[in-house]
Amino acid sequence: MKLAVYSHRGYEAPFLEKAAQGTGIELLPIPVALSPLSAPLARGCLGVSVFVGDDASEASLRVLAEGGTRALVLRCAGFNHVDIAAAARLGITVARVPAYSPHSVAEHAVGLMLALNRKLHRAFNRVREQDFSLDGLMGFDMHGKTVGIVGAGQIGEVACRILLGFGCRVIAHDPRPSEGCLALGVPFVGMDELLGDSDIVSLHCPLTPATRHLIDRDALAAMRKGVMIVNTSRGAVIDTRALIDALKQGHVGSVGLDVYEEEGDLFFRDLSETVIQDDVFVRLMTFPNVLITAHQAFLTREALTAIAATTVGNAAAFLRGAVPEENLVDARLIAPPAAGR
Repeated sequence: MKLAVYSHRGYEAPFLEKAAQGTGIELLPIPVALSPLSAPLARGCLGVSVFVGDDASEASLRVLAEGGTRALVLRCAGFNHVDIAAAARLGITVARVPAYSPHSVAEHAVGLMLALNRKLHRAFNRVREQDFSLDGLMGFDMHGKTVGIVGAGQIGEVACRILLGFGCRVIAHDPRPSEGCLALGVPFVGMDELLGDSDIVSLHCPLTPATRHLIDRDALAAMRKGVMIVNTSRGAVIDTRALIDALKQGHVGSVGLDVYEEEGDLFFRDLSETVIQDDVFVRLMTFPNVLITAHQAFLTREALTAIAATTVGNAAAFLRGAVPEENLVDARLIAPPAAGR
């Protein structure tokens, strides 16, 4: 089976190649993102693999189907970039990586918290310029602070474990309370209570119609003054324009983002020699209390090994007609219960 791999990056190549050995899966690396214009590159490939920045809209899927594609295997857990209903109509099976390394994303989220709190990014730049002053670098003890976890799946549960280790008071919100979190003693509360009680709000929920702009102007206003917000889930969970206003007003104390709602035109490429046209993103980068990473929370050896193994495994399982039920994406997953207020 030939598998076209869109948005193929050098850092994932050895992991995919190792996973494909002996499986009968022939990889066709395609370094550009999937779109209606690039979809013809996969002609003749029974399988296509895509990442978070690819455009798996009906227009793209139609071209893939016409070229013989019958399986779409995602190298990610989220599927908001895929038109699931169109895939079903076109006879394309969609499979994802429901879990790879929850530790990688949870640890990155906590890393953003620590860097923002202790101003590590600013301190690093100061010292490189031989400025050893400490003014403006004061943080706070994480111990005793309340952290609200929005979305208590595998990643949220790991984040709870780490933060409890710091001595934080951890509360959570999820329409499906996690037994693992409950066993840790983490109480599940309403969204309003979480927003009002938390010193830090960390987002770990999927992007669905119910969670799009979950953190909007009203949610931001309901948070404590000086709150820290960390988002390693999906960019559109936050209304970025509302966030900027809250930062300008001084209501939000700091923000750590590994995702951005319009990241498709920015992330996973080198734009250092170009002028960024996204004025909202450029404004966001000007704040000294905002730390942005380019969707790298997943980027660990362990996570890439698991992603490659599951992705290739899904393609091989499709040939056998036995894709694991938990990996399939269908209409039942399009609109899960809201993680909203």
